[in-house]
Amino acid sequence: MKILEVDKLKKIYHTPKEEILALNDISFYLNEKEIVSIIGPSGCGKSTILSCLTGLLDKSNGEIINKNNLKFGYMLQNDALFPWLNILDNCLLGLKIQNKLTVENKEYVINLLQKYGLKDFIYSYPQNLSGGMRQRVALIRTLATKPDILLFDEPFSALDYQSRLSVSDDVFNIIHNEGKSAIIVTHDIAEALSMSDRIIVLSKRPSTIKSIYEVKMTDMSTPINNRKCKEFSTYYDIIWKEIDKDE
Repeated sequence: MKILEVDKLKKIYHTPKEEILALNDISFYLNEKEIVSIIGPSGCGKSTILSCLTGLLDKSNGEIINKNNLKFGYMLQNDALFPWLNILDNCLLGLKIQNKLTVENKEYVINLLQKYGLKDFIYSYPQNLSGGMRQRVALIRTLATKPDILLFDEPFSALDYQSRLSVSDDVFNIIHNEGKSAIIVTHDIAEALSMSDRIIVLSKRPSTIKSIYEVKMTDMSTPINNRKCKEFSTYYDIIWKEIDKDE
């Protein structure tokens, strides 16, 4: 079932000297409990789409159809944890800002921390956690306000390769366990393939949608295991060649 539709989205940036068309005629949808990745050349406007979805940027034209007023949770590239707050207080920050820090919501966050391997670190500080654990904390902080749709902007870019693999599994499992839908912006084709139900490929700026791939591979399970599927390399080569033409 479609829960979000983007129809002919256009974004123009205005400078004193010119207009820059960043996005042109972008149309796609997101289904319930689906993960969609957006990939494309550097500077093509991937992050701009997320900013338009959340209202951080005003769209220039087009429609964003969210009939049920579903809430977004936005996870940035950097975990942005405050070093002077312990892990629990970092995770409660959004609830405090929204004036929704009830006993029930606090218990919900504590349960998430316990459920996803952070039970022993609730009162630790960010500097005592690995990069992968910090990303898990950042995701739980995002989940604390109970969003319906999760938006990820290059969420693993600051991690080393081994950590990226491990954290992608963590994030994938949390998304599915919590019954969320997600849109992931990434430069990493393998990451997109391993985590997504569909992949949207953008052209260089002014960005349009070149292709949308429905990812269907034999014995799909977790991101790490999905990289071993026999169809993985075929998808990878097709998408890489398509992006490479625009680089």
